[in-house]
Amino acid sequence: MRAGASVKAALATALASTLMVAGCGNDSSEPEGAASTEQSATYELTAAAASPIVANYADIAEAKYGDSLIAARALAEALETLIAEPTESSLAAARQSWLDARVPYQQTEAFRFGNPLIDDWEGRVNAWPLDEGLIDYVDASYGQQSDANPLYSVNVIANAAPLINGEAVDAAEISGELLRDVLHEAGSVEANVATGYHAIEFLLWGQDLNGTGPGAGSRPATDFAVGDDCTGGNCDRRAAYLRAATALLLEDLENVVALWGEQGEARLNLTRDPVTGVNAMISGLGSLSYGELAGERMKLGMLLHDPEEEHDCFSDNTHNSHYYNQVGIRNIYRGSYRRIDGSEISGPSLAALAAEHLPTLSQEIDAAIAAATEALTALKERGDSVEAYDQMIAEGNTEGQQVIEAGVNALIAQTRPLEQLVAALNLGSVYIEGSDVLDNPAAVFQ
Repeated sequence: MRAGASVKAALATALASTLMVAGCGNDSSEPEGAASTEQSATYELTAAAASPIVANYADIAEAKYGDSLIAARALAEALETLIAEPTESSLAAARQSWLDARVPYQQTEAFRFGNPLIDDWEGRVNAWPLDEGLIDYVDASYGQQSDANPLYSVNVIANAAPLINGEAVDAAEISGELLRDVLHEAGSVEANVATGYHAIEFLLWGQDLNGTGPGAGSRPATDFAVGDDCTGGNCDRRAAYLRAATALLLEDLENVVALWGEQGEARLNLTRDPVTGVNAMISGLGSLSYGELAGERMKLGMLLHDPEEEHDCFSDNTHNSHYYNQVGIRNIYRGSYRRIDGSEISGPSLAALAAEHLPTLSQEIDAAIAAATEALTALKERGDSVEAYDQMIAEGNTEGQQVIEAGVNALIAQTRPLEQLVAALNLGSVYIEGSDVLDNPAAVFQ
């Protein structure tokens, strides 16, 4: 990211809203194409029917976070090789390990919504956007000050005694405690992201200074070299930061795997009242599909034509992150997940429940999920072969924006029948996280 990251983060936060189930902010219109005969069809979900579905959901969560941990351990090994032998080859391998680690993790994000315990945890591992000047050196175009963030350019890698809240902090040793307890969200500024995947991403790629043009970050491997070969200064502290951030990521992933274990709090929160657990499942699917992915991660950046709103902005991996979010929605609804070792977790699912008791609505949900997956696949393929996501959102790139818009529309359409499923199962109300970016786009420019 470049100058203005904290301003954009504040804007995105200000735009977020939470909506009652009734059409994601549109409380009068019926989802287009909905079968009128299905609107009155209901099935009274019982604890006995819900229990195996929720248990399988928790099993898949444990497996997905388990795979994220396995991939993060492989990343940690690649980072140690980079630090020991900082060559362009070892840097490329470390970057690839980071990209590989994103694949299972991005499939977990629907567990965040609907599960407050996971939502609280998630901020330590996947928070974005970040003001990278907090962490390391930045280009002059980044600027030195931000009205929204006093720590905008503190550069803790170069500064062993930064001022935080007016007091000097001892940062002589870059440790996990410093990153987690002192720097992360320091001053209650969300853009002060000191931990997690995106802090590591920045350290591997550096700033993407290409705007909406081609190219990602281009940090040289010599930024981790020792002695006279060191570029960027403070290479030993940069390596220490990378180690500390990675160790925290591993610790956080180990903790979340335990939360979904047999006696884990996240699992028990759902399984002790499985009907409410199903409500949480649908809330998670709908909130990721609508407010978060369609709204904050896709539509906002397209409206602003702003690469600051790219999720994996330093690496230009955003198209993959969006795609794997959708894969996660699909496999949670279907109750199956193929692990990175090729084995499959599969069991009772919302899809099977709907197919048996609400067949017309089931067909509508299946079609909507298939359409959204197709649209996000097209986005991924364009990102892999034509241009990066930040180029797609560039002003004047009609073709690229059409691909994104198709994804946004498909995600919105996917959410509608999921909302209907709540009513059809007599679950009462469910909260789907919304976004003014979708519900009131004019607010973006006010």
